[in-house]
Amino acid sequence: MPGHSVLQLPVPPLEAWVRARTAHYDPGFVSTDPRFGHAHITALGPFDPAPDAATLATVGGLAAATPPIRVRLADLAQFPDGILHLVPDPDDLLRDLTGRLVAAFPAWTPYGGRFGDDVRPHLTVDAVSDEVDLASTAALLAGTVPVDVVLDRLQLAWWESGDCRVLREWPLAGPDA
Repeated sequence: MPGHSVLQLPVPPLEAWVRARTAHYDPGFVSTDPRFGHAHITALGPFDPAPDAATLATVGGLAAATPPIRVRLADLAQFPDGILHLVPDPDDLLRDLTGRLVAAFPAWTPYGGRFGDDVRPHLTVDAVSDEVDLASTAALLAGTVPVDVVLDRLQLAWWESGDCRVLREWPLAGPDA
């Protein structure tokens, strides 16, 4: 699979857990970049893999206009495709950020349009398999969640086996920051 870029909000309190789970499945996706958010909520992905200065300025402007977002990650859920994820509560400000990014960059639809307009903010933690289900993942997460976090930065991250890294990063610095 070729690399791709994503606009993502790192979730530091879950970084060690998600990084270890990533290493369990595919160590090629464990980044050596200390800023890289293995644990993250996607704001918009895929995104422009080679953004020009105007695109970067637009993303920076949107980040600067967005206050830090406070969420709780406690509930574990499963998408129809088997992706196990934590559900941010509340998610309205995350949906708003994605909506503003899509409005600014209509060529980049969330998840390439795979889910239509039903884009739900989430933090991926695992995938269903013969050995993994909601109950087993909940057991692994026991003592780790719930997590209350303030999402305070937006990363343009590159995801590619052997080359995961942060390309750019902006603070969320809206009027309530």
